[in-house]
Amino acid sequence: MAVALSLPPACPPPAPAAAFESAKPAATAQAVATLLPSHIPENAPEHCPGTESEQAGLAPGCAGCPNQDACSTAPKGPDPDLAAVQDRLKDVKNKILVLSGKGGVGKSTVSAMLGWALSEGEEGENDTGLMDVDICGPSLPLLFGMQGQRLHSTSSGILPLSITSALSLVSIGFLLPSSNSAVIWRGPKKNGLIKQFLKDVEWGQLENLVIDTPPGTSDEHLSIVQYLAAAGGVDGAVIVTTPQEVALQDVRKELDFCAKVGVPVLGVVENMSGFVCPSCGGESDIFIPSTGGAEGLAKEWGIEVLGKVPLDPRIGMSGDYGQSFLEEYPDSPASVAYRSVVKRIKEKLADKSASLLVRPK
Repeated sequence: MAVALSLPPACPPPAPAAAFESAKPAATAQAVATLLPSHIPENAPEHCPGTESEQAGLAPGCAGCPNQDACSTAPKGPDPDLAAVQDRLKDVKNKILVLSGKGGVGKSTVSAMLGWALSEGEEGENDTGLMDVDICGPSLPLLFGMQGQRLHSTSSGILPLSITSALSLVSIGFLLPSSNSAVIWRGPKKNGLIKQFLKDVEWGQLENLVIDTPPGTSDEHLSIVQYLAAAGGVDGAVIVTTPQEVALQDVRKELDFCAKVGVPVLGVVENMSGFVCPSCGGESDIFIPSTGGAEGLAKEWGIEVLGKVPLDPRIGMSGDYGQSFLEEYPDSPASVAYRSVVKRIKEKLADKSASLLVRPK
């Protein structure tokens, strides 16, 4: 049975102010404020009371506003679904974002590898959920060999699809008619789906929830940070890049986003850091780190390089067939690097040592 999606009001509620309070100068605080969703529509008159106000659509300043009817009849006050998000995620220990300002750096592959590796261990100890919020380009169903499957709902919520006994997945790919179907949505519909994945999916008790995000710093990123703030916030972000400057310049924007909205960063993973020949085992550089690569970026922002993962062509082959590269090729330098990255992530989550960023001068 297909899941019916309920969409939020056209004007999304603002993020809780307390989640983004900062002792930074006024200019920086203003930059943060302009980044967050506003409760005042762009085409509102000068004295708009805001969509949350009891006077929305009724105040003298609302006369003649094109939003007057919608505002006067819309629900007022804080988003009631935030309490549902908090309740649904109360048994999730670690909430991890996988971010990159650049497409094509292997972010979804890294998310899949984190899912495989974090869920390993004793039965019930490392239960991990994967949430794919790359709404226009969901890749995780393919990477886990689950294309064509469908989500189902019960009286207790939407059931994530099980990959193993310790690993489960939710993706918009499970709601589309086919893997070739385009998702042509504006912001409110994207926000509604992300909220539904958080408040309606029966995640249960998880050690880790890994959230694969799309490139950029837009609707999906703002929504996930806002909604997770109601459930204790993000425990740490893993930033993915490749060594060349064309990737690093966009990753810096992602780090700036994390600094502005208060997302702590676990560190950076340099993906495709050289090439490993599966025949002879030799390594060579593919993307030249002309400006220092991940190490230069980490030094610039005061964060840690979690690891450098070389490019092994068998990673792509494993993903195409929905197999775990870590299990199929455990001796590959890429597998060794991924396990080292996951070990360090676990250590930092246990120590709660993810870094709140300060923008470089």
